[in-house]
Amino acid sequence: MFADRVLSGMRPTGNLHLGHYHGVLKNWVELQQQYECLFFVADWHALTTHYDSPEIVEKNAMDMVVDWLAAGVDPSKAVLFIQSKVPAHAELFLLLSMMTPLGWLERVPTYKDQQEKLTEKDLSTYGFLGYPLLQSADILIYRANRVPVGEDQAPHIEFTREICRRFNHLYGKESGFEEKAEAAIKKLGSKKSKLYRELRNRYQEQGIESALEQAKSLLDTQQNLSMGDKERLFGYLEGGGKMILCEPETLLTKASRMPGLDGQKMSKSYNNTISLREDPERIRKKIRTMPTDPARVRRTDPGNPAVCPVWQFHLIYSDDETCKWVQHGCTSAEIGCLDCKAPVIEKVLAELEPMRERARIYEEDPVLVRNIIADGCEKANQLAEETMRDIRSAIGLNYS
Repeated sequence: MFADRVLSGMRPTGNLHLGHYHGVLKNWVELQQQYECLFFVADWHALTTHYDSPEIVEKNAMDMVVDWLAAGVDPSKAVLFIQSKVPAHAELFLLLSMMTPLGWLERVPTYKDQQEKLTEKDLSTYGFLGYPLLQSADILIYRANRVPVGEDQAPHIEFTREICRRFNHLYGKESGFEEKAEAAIKKLGSKKSKLYRELRNRYQEQGIESALEQAKSLLDTQQNLSMGDKERLFGYLEGGGKMILCEPETLLTKASRMPGLDGQKMSKSYNNTISLREDPERIRKKIRTMPTDPARVRRTDPGNPAVCPVWQFHLIYSDDETCKWVQHGCTSAEIGCLDCKAPVIEKVLAELEPMRERARIYEEDPVLVRNIIADGCEKANQLAEETMRDIRSAIGLNYS
């Protein structure tokens, strides 16, 4: 019923690094070729944990967009915008909070997990408790049906699906719904009306999923039905009410294999990152001074790549031939650690060079970045307002 649409966002809490690129941005670049995509700066989300240091959020927002553009996100193919510039996010968040059971929020796995990890911060706030619901509002306001997340965020999408079903159940029961649905069926024409009824009965009476899919496909091809009639008939198929909001599907992304310079996960908190726009000489120095197999004290000592952080970089950047060379040379002590690091340095620099070139365009013309964001915010506002009109009408807040 709704267009295939992808939504994803990132919190502006610092410079983006290779972990962000391999974990998120490469996937965004691929998705923008396949779907209508919206990518947003989640500045309100950043405030849920950085409410006491808002200058971090403001400073990093535009820089992060430059990193996106440098990584290959294309503003002609994707809508780039800032969350707080689309007020409908906050309006829907507020309305959803009226009907969301408190227990649903408290059981989200990341709620207690983050409280335990971020002990230096006071996270006993309504904003932090409501973080998953704001995330739901972000998704539902655009009727995004595909959301790319890692496994740790999958419970948030399932939570959003539950919120969506609850909302549609509560507010999709418009007055005279069945009569309006029956009137919409007649608009299909005699043959298609009969087919729709047969498929609906087969699904509702026998639970045949293929009948449901056939009926949905039938509705998708109808040009003479209004959006309101289509929403009614989709809801009528499943025995519910009007489909106001769209249930999103989880697009599981592969966990990033990008290690940090010390072998741990690449993270600013570990101070082990390589930034996307970092100076080449600094990158050379960082990789040349990476720790290696601690048992390899002298150049003539044989090593074990499996316990060396540099080997993790080879698994990402090197071809089979180079990996075999490293395995043999390290275990036999035929190559030194600096020899081993040399191919990694060149591969990392080669990956980042086009990003620096693209970034330079936007660094030299910040007005261009602001214009891209302004255009994206305008498009996002239009899409969000379309949804909000239906939501206000369903809840009974359409006073105009």
